[in-house]
Amino acid sequence: MRPTRRRELVQFLRVGFKISERRACRVIPIARSSHRYRSQAQDQSALRIRLRDLALSRVRYGYRRLQVLLQREGWRVNHKRVYRLYRQEGLSLRLKTRKKRVSGLRGPKPIATAPNECWSMDFMADRLVDGRPFRVLTLVDNVSRVSPALVAAGSLTGERVVEALDRLLAAGQRPQRLSIDNGPEFVSKVLDAWAYRHGVQLEFSRPGKPTDNAFVEAFNRRFRDECLNLHWFDSLEEAQATIEAWRVDYNTERPHGALGQQTPAAFSQAWQAPVETAAD
Repeated sequence: MRPTRRRELVQFLRVGFKISERRACRVIPIARSSHRYRSQAQDQSALRIRLRDLALSRVRYGYRRLQVLLQREGWRVNHKRVYRLYRQEGLSLRLKTRKKRVSGLRGPKPIATAPNECWSMDFMADRLVDGRPFRVLTLVDNVSRVSPALVAAGSLTGERVVEALDRLLAAGQRPQRLSIDNGPEFVSKVLDAWAYRHGVQLEFSRPGKPTDNAFVEAFNRRFRDECLNLHWFDSLEEAQATIEAWRVDYNTERPHGALGQQTPAAFSQAWQAPVETAAD
């Protein structure tokens, strides 16, 4: 256990159980001199911010090249300090990259704060009555919880995904970022090229970490429970019609707990109303 953590535990015992510093240090254990130690290190906030900015603009530069850029700007830092901050900020490169992803983000994912700032996208699978499999492309807005589209098809390639996004773009719907997993359809060059052309950032979840895409995982669970599990589909056309009817009902009628029991459409409309009033 690191000394920093031990100091926090000592403080917790002193405040929570109202015991002396001597007794708390004996329980943890940690020397009282270590507990009272205060770091003399200089504040590195400015260096951290500049290092993050350089890493986000130079997405394939390692810490040594970033150190050179910092030194050119006048920062007096050696490679050991840059490497330590580089690791603490989570900027390490993924060296085994199989595909070119020019539109991918690097570093911690920003939290969406407005509708159409970030959409999540995923796939689900089901079967028709005769056993033929089909897949559904699911999209959901991370803030308003509106589902822009649900696309059912026997096969959903990267090209079909781009076609669905183009239809939404033609209707005036476009996110600033797309949160997706590492499936072959999402890491395809055609989707990456589409995102690059339209200025959409692709946010890839970490392999084996479904919580990185939690919004669409929660949406998929509701979609499975309230639609797919309640219907038998004779044909793909019937499946698409039923799924689209459920999507419209979900957006306009179904109360959503995370939105204060408002519907996603009502929440989105209420969000946009103050913006339009301010513009007038």
